[in-house]
Amino acid sequence: MQPKHPLVMLIVASLSAGCAVGPDYVRPTMPVMESYLGQEAVEQRHAAANADIINWWEGFGDPQLTRFITSALEKNLDLAQASARVDQARAGLGAANAALLPAGNISGQAARAYQSAETPLGQVLSSMPNFDRYGNSYETNVGTIWELDIFGGLRRGREAAFAEFQASEAGVAATRLSVAAQTAEIYISIRGLQARLDVIRRQVQTQQELLSTINLLYDNGLAAELQVRQVEGALAQVRTSVPLLEMGLDAAMNSLDVMLGTPPGTHRAELTEPRAIPVASKIVGMGAPGDLLRRRPDLIMAERRLAASNARIGAAIGEYYPKLSLSGLIGSASSVSSGNLFSSGASQAAGVLGLRWRLFDFGRIDAQIDQLKGQEAEMLAAYRLAVLRAAEDVENAFSVLINREEQADILAGGVKSLSRAREVSFTAYRTGVVSLIEVLQADENLLRASDLQVQAQTTSAQAAVAAFKALGGGWQPDSELR
Repeated sequence: MQPKHPLVMLIVASLSAGCAVGPDYVRPTMPVMESYLGQEAVEQRHAAANADIINWWEGFGDPQLTRFITSALEKNLDLAQASARVDQARAGLGAANAALLPAGNISGQAARAYQSAETPLGQVLSSMPNFDRYGNSYETNVGTIWELDIFGGLRRGREAAFAEFQASEAGVAATRLSVAAQTAEIYISIRGLQARLDVIRRQVQTQQELLSTINLLYDNGLAAELQVRQVEGALAQVRTSVPLLEMGLDAAMNSLDVMLGTPPGTHRAELTEPRAIPVASKIVGMGAPGDLLRRRPDLIMAERRLAASNARIGAAIGEYYPKLSLSGLIGSASSVSSGNLFSSGASQAAGVLGLRWRLFDFGRIDAQIDQLKGQEAEMLAAYRLAVLRAAEDVENAFSVLINREEQADILAGGVKSLSRAREVSFTAYRTGVVSLIEVLQADENLLRASDLQVQAQTTSAQAAVAAFKALGGGWQPDSELR
């Protein structure tokens, strides 16, 4: 049987059509390059291993690094905060879903009243026969109310809540990626600082040996005091670098502990023994710049927030239209005794069709919509900027990786030559061919080149981490976001 009442027909037709006021969201298109500028150079790198972009940290071949990243992904407190924000967004989505459904409640009361005979009402009642100053009342009701989402304002609100929920899930993935990358960068920094300290300490030992030789020559009258003081000054200058590097190493170890969600000093014993700087693996499966839109969680988060801002406009436009609600009540009430409460004579029922319409409040609605449109424009600009910066991150990381690795290779050859030059200069000094200045200069050149080589190795490994992060590696887009 078809409904005949026009209002009922309007309600049924609107609900069945599923229409919703406001603009439908369309994902913005972004112009991107077909390939990265540095992609060919990165693909041609020579590396000992290939890295799966999902679990890229395993490609460095350092079990301790893998263990620390795994621990950080389980215990990091930034990640715990992001996960808590997902719970909040899930609750908001639940509230938006609930707003589309009928709401019900059960109420009941029992009351006993005593009527004063001195009040006007009491004087009137007391003059009546069989007046009882005590009165009882009993009532129980089941009520329900349902706001009919005829024009789709509530559904737009649900769209906004769902998009925010998706954005919060993407936020967890983005935090997860950041935590893994930052943990790797700190660990690599620790190994780099230890390698630099090793270079300095070996240079200190070399300078001490030189000082012992000069002192011996000085004691035998074969060297001047000036030469002794020159070597002592050079040795002191080298030693001044040790406290600075130690300070940086302490800070890096403390930072790693915090990343792992533990007090500073917790993992220091594990890190005391120096190890080689992790070597960056070959990056495979990097894809094209357009793949960043679905692989980088920060871009997914920005896009979902844009979708939420679009849906909020529709929810606000829904305030232009009347709100209809259906409410009903069924229950029982008695003032005689509780035994009569559920008798047929005590039953009561009511049905109400409600109307709410902000007919004279359109100015405020206009202002709210304009504000939301401004927010949407801001979110759109933020999304576009995020896409551009994502591509910039990749290109910069590729450039640093390629050039730093090339620098490290060049410096490796230079260190070999300077090591040989230092040996030759010291031999020449002992035979009187060159002065002590040449020996000290050779020591300084060797120290500088060795230190730069270690820094280049450290930076190139960190650039590889930055490249994996910029490419959106470290999580599963299809499984972690719904």
